[in-house]
Amino acid sequence: MTTTLTPREAAASTANPGKRHILLVFAGLMVTMLLASLDQTIFSTALPTIVGELDGVDHMLWVTTAYILASTIMLPVYGKLGDLIGRKGLFIGAISVFILGSIVGGLAPDMTWLIIGRAVQGLGGGGLMILSQAIIADVVPARERGKYMGIMGGVFALSSVAGPLLGGWFTEGIGWRWAFWMNIPLGALAIVTAVFFLRLPRVDHAKPKLDVAGMGLLALASTGLVLTSTWGGTTYDWDSLLILSLIAATLVAAVAFVLVERRAAEPIMPLHLFKDRNFNLTTIAGLITGIAMFGALAYLPTYLQMVTGANATEAGFLMIPMMAALLISSIGSGWLVSKFGRYKWMPILGTIIVGVALVLLSTMTPTLPIWILCSYLAVMGLGLGLSMQILILIVQNSFPNSQVGTATASNNYFRQIGASLGAAVVGSLFAARLTELLAERMPAGGAGAANSFTPGMVRDLPDAVREVIIGGYNDALTPVFLYMVPLVIVAAILLCFVTEKPLATTIEKDILPQSLETDGGTFVTLETHEIDVVDPVDGAAPVDVADVKTPRPR
Repeated sequence: MTTTLTPREAAASTANPGKRHILLVFAGLMVTMLLASLDQTIFSTALPTIVGELDGVDHMLWVTTAYILASTIMLPVYGKLGDLIGRKGLFIGAISVFILGSIVGGLAPDMTWLIIGRAVQGLGGGGLMILSQAIIADVVPARERGKYMGIMGGVFALSSVAGPLLGGWFTEGIGWRWAFWMNIPLGALAIVTAVFFLRLPRVDHAKPKLDVAGMGLLALASTGLVLTSTWGGTTYDWDSLLILSLIAATLVAAVAFVLVERRAAEPIMPLHLFKDRNFNLTTIAGLITGIAMFGALAYLPTYLQMVTGANATEAGFLMIPMMAALLISSIGSGWLVSKFGRYKWMPILGTIIVGVALVLLSTMTPTLPIWILCSYLAVMGLGLGLSMQILILIVQNSFPNSQVGTATASNNYFRQIGASLGAAVVGSLFAARLTELLAERMPAGGAGAANSFTPGMVRDLPDAVREVIIGGYNDALTPVFLYMVPLVIVAAILLCFVTEKPLATTIEKDILPQSLETDGGTFVTLETHEIDVVDPVDGAAPVDVADVKTPRPR
């Protein structure tokens, strides 16, 4: 008797995890995402107090740079290792390293130990977000994954507002060290959830061939790029010997990295990824999104404090419309993808909306009503929520599950590089223009003093001087938003060429044995490989497995 099965039925022996199990895993991943995203923003309001207590104002920049640099370097490492040795142990290890860094930072007696703690946090933090996104691909089919990744985007939006508010609350209340201590119970909860509920596909644990040379060169290139973007135009002039040397070293390391990856047995960032059109298009768009998003986010709180007169806490609350819109559109877009399976239009529309928001922000004036300014920020959030998580979904849907960690990490790596470049370039243009405007408009000898004004000091100045400073901040920052619009237009055009591939509705694997025996007694030798089982295309023939028998030794 011949039994005919569809591909979905043929894979029934490896059924998807139950919904309750997925929700438990997802809860643990959300805690981990919260840890990673909070630590990118929580110190923004606490830093002035921290560096004052530890007597390290001249090293303040490194508190943020150490974390960003370490986490950026580790993104591709965690992605590749997760594909090679499995993600569960690596995930628990990354959380443990992050907790260790939190303990070092919480106990730090001086700035040196604080920076070391932040760097150790970054070494673990680089894996928290990447592995969370990859683990979702292990347990949830692409068609259903949109709604889960939409919620992940919502967690990021929430933490972007909660981070500065928590940092300010800790600083003014129980102490800034609690920005580190709170990570310990949250991290422990994430580890417990992973140990007891995280069941992932088995991976061959044969000793992997690590791409040590590639890792080292990528670390050097990333370090050079982050330091160049952080120091250039602020701490050092762009034409200084140090910055020019960093640029040259970065280029040499990048070229050497490409040459090494061409020959590596298990490259940390396989060059074949760049042969996929969807990967290239979404990675470039993600990099541009990173530039626009973090270029705007990095200096909008400063603008709100200096121009509107808001204090640090009030400036954080004024960002809520942006994050609320991002939360709604991120979750909504994920739900739409899961329900209808169509997604190409979302990042295109989202990128266009981001461009519109940048144009609106470029029209801001000191007299603009607060509610209108907040509505501009909401438009920005709406666009970002429609695009960010969908770009990651497109990348994951373009590669088999055995490569999803590497592909996700590589895409996120370039987005993080875009974020660093965006914050640095916007900061450089903003600072240069502000210095020029204050020199032109301030009374003789007043420009130098104006550079050291705090929001509180500006509020107490005479009206004539205060208006000059407010006008300078407004006129220095708003044109920069307009400079980013052409980049966003390029991203929207590129996304029009994305191929909308059908989203898989199952994640089962069918392993084909090397030798199969047919009814005729003839062995057919096949290459062992994995097949992602997806729903058949309309009209395709079902799979007939009646004549396939279990292989017997010859």
